Amino acid sequence: MSKIWFITGSSRGLGRSLTTAVLASGDKVAATARDTQQLNDLKETYGDNILPLKLDVTDNQQIHQAVEETLRTFGRIDVLVNNAGFGIIGAAEAFTDEQVQSQLDTNLYAPIEVTRAVLPHMRKQRSGFIMQISSVGGRVGNAGLTMYQAAKFGLGGFSEALAKEVAPLNIKVTCVEPGGFRTDWAGASMTYAPNIEGYEESVGKRVEYIQSGQFIPVGDPDKAAAVMLRLATEPTPPVHLVLGSEAIAILEKANADRDAELQKWKTVSLSTDAEEGGADKFLNTTFGKTYK
Repeated sequence: MSKIWFITGSSRGLGRSLTTAVLASGDKVAATARDTQQLNDLKETYGDNILPLKLDVTDNQQIHQAVEETLRTFGRIDVLVNNAGFGIIGAAEAFTDEQVQSQLDTNLYAPIEVTRAVLPHMRKQRSGFIMQISSVGGRVGNAGLTMYQAAKFGLGGFSEALAKEVAPLNIKVTCVEPGGFRTDWAGASMTYAPNIEGYEESVGKRVEYIQSGQFIPVGDPDKAAAVMLRLATEPTPPVHLVLGSEAIAILEKANADRDAELQKWKTVSLSTDAEEGGADKFLNTTFGKTYK
């Protein structure tokens, strides 16, 4: 039996590749986008197997309307993919209030609300798969990406906790964490904070690199879509799925650095246990003074 997918951000980038792959496989898609005209060609090719839905994911009312329309049309939702999102670069203090709110609204609050809208139906049918499109930037922080990564770190934590929460209901959750892929994430979709002095060596270099055109991602969105299509059939999918050699290299280095830091400060960490004299003894011998 074919699956019913609900995919946000279906008109561009990875969402477009995934929507096309799902339809080509014979499954059906509720494909959401701000501009559904960008889905006209898929509608012409796949007919009633695609339900284009106009959706601004920051509008909670539209979210629930889109979910209800999907259920009226297809009867169920088997796979939810929270893909809609965009990036922003700048120094943390430089972002406008609107830019901060927009990042959190689109990249964190929206996938949480879409998930919450779909969950009651998956709970009743005692099955479902939720894929959250995060980023390796949801596991590793980098200068210039504070707001984007604040949202993605939050999405990763939400997804990891949710996976444990809904496991008894036969609902699976995977946080998909790509590295750089050949979409318009770093191109037309990228926005920037106002430039301020003092961050030339950290944020400035990243902005310069992105805007120079030298950043050529190694990831292929069509290959990522094929992986996600197969992922939906996995009986025991991973909670975190990293995509791309770049992301693997970044994460392996970050994990090694974190482990080294953990071991270096492990004695300090253990010294905070509620054991009489434990902390005093450590602080006296390490810092040479009495802790009060």
